[in-house]
Amino acid sequence: MDSRDRGIFVLRAVLGLGFLFAGLDKLLLGPFSAASFLAKSTAGNWLGTAGINPTKDFWVSLAGNPAAVSVINVLVVSGELAIGVSLILGLATRFASVCGVLMMTLFFVAQMSFASGPFNNQLMYGLIAGVIAYVGAGAYALDSVVEKLAITERIPVVKYALG
Repeated sequence: MDSRDRGIFVLRAVLGLGFLFAGLDKLLLGPFSAASFLAKSTAGNWLGTAGINPTKDFWVSLAGNPAAVSVINVLVVSGELAIGVSLILGLATRFASVCGVLMMTLFFVAQMSFASGPFNNQLMYGLIAGVIAYVGAGAYALDSVVEKLAITERIPVVKYALG
C-alpha cells in the first residue's frame, strides 16, 4: 500500500472518530435535545457582529415543534454514529461521506458561526468528508472487500456507495 492509501485511511479514520465521538457523547451523556441549539445558537455571528443568519427564524420555528425536534434528535445522534462507524471501517464510504457533507452543511447553515473568521468546525468537517467522497476509501477499507463480492456485479448501484 502506498502513502496515498495510508493518508486516506488516516483522514477517514480521524473524521470517523470525530463523528463517532460526537454521537456517543450525545447518546451516553443524554438526554440530547437539539431544541436548545435550534432556539439559541442559530443567530450567527461574524467577528463580533451577531444576528447575521438569514435562516434563523426557520431553525427557531423547528425548536418550537416537539415532533420535529424528536425527529431531529434521532437523525443527529444516529447519523453521527453511523457516519462515524462507516468511515472508520471504510464501509459504504462514499455514501457515509456524502451524508457527512449533508449533515455538516445543515449545521453550517443553521449556526453560521464565524466568530474566529470564515473557517469553523462544520466547514472543515464538511470539506474533509467531501474530499473522502471524491477520492474514495482507499485500500485500507472494507469497501475493497465488498467490491469483490457478487452482489456488486448483480446490483451495480452498490458500487456508487462504496469507496
